[in-house]
Amino acid sequence: MEQLDQISEGWAQRMANDRQSLQRRDTENFLRTLTEVVYAQRNSRWQRDYRSVENYERSVATMRAAWGECVGLFDLAAQAEGITLTPYFETEQFSAYWLVVPMTVNGLALSIDQPMPVIHARALLALPKNHAGPHQLIIAQHGIGCCPERVFGLVDEGNLYHSYGRRLAEAGYAVLAPIHITEHQPRARYQRLCLMLGKTLWGLEISKLKALLDHALARPEIKPSGAGMWGISLGGAYTLFTSVLEPRIQAGVCTAWFNDRLRKMIIDDPRYSCFLSTSEEHIFIPGWLRDFGDSDLLSLICPRPMLIQAGRGDSISWWPWLEDEFGVAQEHYAQLGMAERLEMYLHDGGHEIDVASGLQFLQRWLPV
Repeated sequence: MEQLDQISEGWAQRMANDRQSLQRRDTENFLRTLTEVVYAQRNSRWQRDYRSVENYERSVATMRAAWGECVGLFDLAAQAEGITLTPYFETEQFSAYWLVVPMTVNGLALSIDQPMPVIHARALLALPKNHAGPHQLIIAQHGIGCCPERVFGLVDEGNLYHSYGRRLAEAGYAVLAPIHITEHQPRARYQRLCLMLGKTLWGLEISKLKALLDHALARPEIKPSGAGMWGISLGGAYTLFTSVLEPRIQAGVCTAWFNDRLRKMIIDDPRYSCFLSTSEEHIFIPGWLRDFGDSDLLSLICPRPMLIQAGRGDSISWWPWLEDEFGVAQEHYAQLGMAERLEMYLHDGGHEIDVASGLQFLQRWLPV
């Protein structure tokens, strides 16, 4: 044992650095391994009953509610008197408007000197001109770093969206393109605020989307029976997450999101990007991997139709593992005799929309 007075500052600092390095690696090894164990054991909480669609819906109801708790939905009520619809742009085939819906927390008790907290849901709403209404509604959700205008072909230099919202409107669909917080740092900031309330930014934006859907489906130009949803990247996440919690979304297209969720979140690999090594703090939802992989979320959408679009050239995933995860999800549909309702279109492109396959899928399950 060394005498304290004989230990040099340099030697003590080196030993402190080495132990800190060991502590970090030990902690990461523990948390990664624990997450892998918990993720592998998540199926013990699932009690799926495939004897009929009715039995199946009852058997997954608890886990659907658990997903709502996981993302932390807000109980928002629209203020009908403040809703506005402002013309924005048009073509020969459709007109687009900015829809703004103010909302506040449902049933919130306030004292006299407390202001009512209000938030606004905003979206572009495109209505066809040359097709008889009411129109079938499709929610078209933009991705990270993007905007509703890109859905219609604006500010899309790389042409990753391929103007799919415009193509939908030209085909006779009403298109609702909500705006979400779109950059990493603001999303992280608002995620922190939501976490202080036991919620997440995902839950807030899904709740806003549900309120937009309430308004859109009540409009005379739109069929009231339900909607489809098609999103790319972050919008693909919202398509998957929202469809679990919103039965009025009757069919969907999830582009450039579906993944082997354990690997995508916590396991670095040069074949794909891992969220653990990025600055996307907003992406981490408390309790997510304890109960849910991407195939599990699809099992909560089942038996509603869903198309997964992915590119082999997209670095967000390693496509052979994506195929494996899709096979697990497909089994839930197959067990109910509805395998044709879940499809995957795997192309050789990258992080982008494939208009033809998505439009064909929606026209099959939600015709205009």
